[in-house]
Amino acid sequence: MRKLIESTLVSLDGVVGAPWEWTGGYFDGEVKDYSLAQLDEYDAFLLGRVTYEKFASSWGAIQGDPYLDKINSMSKYVASTTLRETTWNATLLDGDLAEEVAKLKAQPGKALIKYGTSGLDRTLIEHNLIDRFQFLIFPVVVGGSGGRLFEGVEAGRLKLELVETKTFGNGVVALNYVPG
Repeated sequence: MRKLIESTLVSLDGVVGAPWEWTGGYFDGEVKDYSLAQLDEYDAFLLGRVTYEKFASSWGAIQGDPYLDKINSMSKYVASTTLRETTWNATLLDGDLAEEVAKLKAQPGKALIKYGTSGLDRTLIEHNLIDRFQFLIFPVVVGGSGGRLFEGVEAGRLKLELVETKTFGNGVVALNYVPG
């Protein structure tokens, strides 16, 4: 059975929205190499519509970058009730989202990766479909704007156990948790 891993970039004050605006120079060679190595664990992405549309339009045409080349070649599954067609090696998930994700997890293959924390997480957490949370904590305070980590998730619903940490030279910290 495949696992579903959520990988999210987070500021010190819990902001997850629009990380391209605040990660800046922190997404350096060391962090990028780590992120590229992590991609070897996965063979497909699970994305919500907003993340899918942002990534497809900004990353889909880039070639020659090992990290983005790997992402561009991977299969993607998109959760959306409004999107009607996809590009960028993507398949639209039809029907009940929890059932569709459970079916994907039951298929043979490497783990599935989901970038970012979004409204999709409420459904995934409610149905215990996320097997590991991987947070890259960036040493910046974003302030009042942007979506927050676990926004809309019922307090107390999620208990996490820390299973791995890694500290980068620039102050970024990777924290890996499994539901406890």
